[in-house]
Amino acid sequence: MQEWSDVYFVSSNKHKYLESKKILSSFGIKIGFFKAKLLEIQSDSLSEIARLKALDAFSKCKKPIIIEDDALVVDSLGGFPGPYSSYVYDTIGNTGIVNLTQKNRRAKFYATISYCDKKTKPILFQGITPGKIAKKIAKGGWGYDPIFIPEGKTKTFAEISDKNTLSHRYRALEKFASWYVSMQK
Repeated sequence: MQEWSDVYFVSSNKHKYLESKKILSSFGIKIGFFKAKLLEIQSDSLSEIARLKALDAFSKCKKPIIIEDDALVVDSLGGFPGPYSSYVYDTIGNTGIVNLTQKNRRAKFYATISYCDKKTKPILFQGITPGKIAKKIAKGGWGYDPIFIPEGKTKTFAEISDKNTLSHRYRALEKFASWYVSMQK
């Protein structure tokens, strides 16, 4: 039986790791960080991206791993940027998204956690948080946090203290944690 601390979060994004570490610790799971630049395939499928990233991560880390891939899906943009969220953030940023969503601001944030070890093909866990794009960019946070307002809230992820209990990442990690804990019994 593997120890919980033997699971590594593989990413080049320390913010994702720190959030995931905090969330998983609430379920009694300890994770380590393995910094690596992972494959960034171009695909319309978040599941395909997560599977391939997990295989790449495991080949680099050689220990049980989880990776996370997320997507901001904006209704008025036909689901764009979706799996291209990182590229869009790097090119037009939050200002570009806010400017493109003047009329219909409805959006969803998806997170896919993928677990892989030497005996297991990637297993996926998805979380979704519906919400909308803010009219103005808030201060603080990282990534799309300053412009995403989760359903039922009036402030962005960057402005609320309970983000880690209602985010797309939390929902995906909660599913992973439930599965992982049950596998340890």
